[in-house]
Amino acid sequence: MLDIPDEPIDWRAKGFWAPSGGGPARGASIFDGGFTWPLLTVRESAVRANVATMAAYCARHGFDFAPHAKTTMAPQLLELQFEAGAWGMTVATPNQALVMRRLGVPRVLIANEVLDPAALRWLAAEVAAGWEVWFQVDSPAGVAAAAGAATSAGGHLRVLVELGHAGGRTGVRDLGELEAVARAVAAAPVLTLSGVTGYEGQLSDEPSVDAFLDELASGVRRLGAAGLLPPVPIVSAGGSAWFDRVTARLAGAGLGQLILRSGASVTHDDGFYREKTPFNRVPVEGPLHAAMEMWAQVISVPEPGLALAGMGKRDAPFDEGLPIVLDPPTGLTVTKLNDHHCYLRADPGVPVKPGDLIRFGLSHPCTAFDKWRHIPLIDDERRLVDVLDTYF
Repeated sequence: MLDIPDEPIDWRAKGFWAPSGGGPARGASIFDGGFTWPLLTVRESAVRANVATMAAYCARHGFDFAPHAKTTMAPQLLELQFEAGAWGMTVATPNQALVMRRLGVPRVLIANEVLDPAALRWLAAEVAAGWEVWFQVDSPAGVAAAAGAATSAGGHLRVLVELGHAGGRTGVRDLGELEAVARAVAAAPVLTLSGVTGYEGQLSDEPSVDAFLDELASGVRRLGAAGLLPPVPIVSAGGSAWFDRVTARLAGAGLGQLILRSGASVTHDDGFYREKTPFNRVPVEGPLHAAMEMWAQVISVPEPGLALAGMGKRDAPFDEGLPIVLDPPTGLTVTKLNDHHCYLRADPGVPVKPGDLIRFGLSHPCTAFDKWRHIPLIDDERRLVDVLDTYF
């Protein structure tokens, strides 16, 4: 069980209407006056189904699951994933790792490079205290920073060498560099090389993804043959768009402990991941269900064919596609967002008036949750089950 703080709901909680504190009781409908618009909600049934689907998927393919916690940073959702058998959690920054440590997450992969000496010294101290945490290195400078901090802290650090690809994010660009960084780690007594990691999510097509994953496997074999890896190294990859190719190329290859990191699956969406989910290619393995809903009122209909809803960039993600209207099901299209306004094109004859409540689907959960400190977890009748607190 995670150590989940009991956060109060009061006037600071966006979307909750609690001017005197307290907030709505469990079982209250989101339409009963304890909430105000706009409001982001998460459906519990969809989350639970998604968590079960991904747990079963990883088990079928021989992978451990360390879902990327940065998607939601919501401890209640992380706990559901642990209850379903998650091996650990993935994060992107030392601050997110600190949150995981305070929540009691037992294992964490930092799927990123860490060069901040203060953060590295803290990580070394936590490793010495028994915490299982790893981060990535892709350069001699990164190795030197880690070794210097570990030495200063009187401890040691566990690292993963990262393979990248041209035009991508972090990670060395070829296997020669991969081995050079691995040898630099091996030469530092205060560092332990635990395995190899990579990220395929920015690649645009299946052949390029497969080629990158094959190179990752070749890199693991090369470092193993050179005596640079432990007997069972960690081998980790997997965004939320290509995890079917990760399992297809790496499962059964005898590489080591395989860890998938796909994080957006916990809530899925009605945009980017609806289009990109691997379960579109392998439907028998899925599906995932969109769990996020945004509710907002029409606040103005200033001219024919145009309506404005009280929701904007401060509330809804827009980096991977605009929100879509789910209810009413036809006739209204989101065309743009301002900070606090959503522009809706209304088809001829579509009745829309100030005060109407609209349900929106969202694209990209990773930039939805970070806009909300408290999010109602609701049942299928839109009654409050719990309040998700986020720690970004």
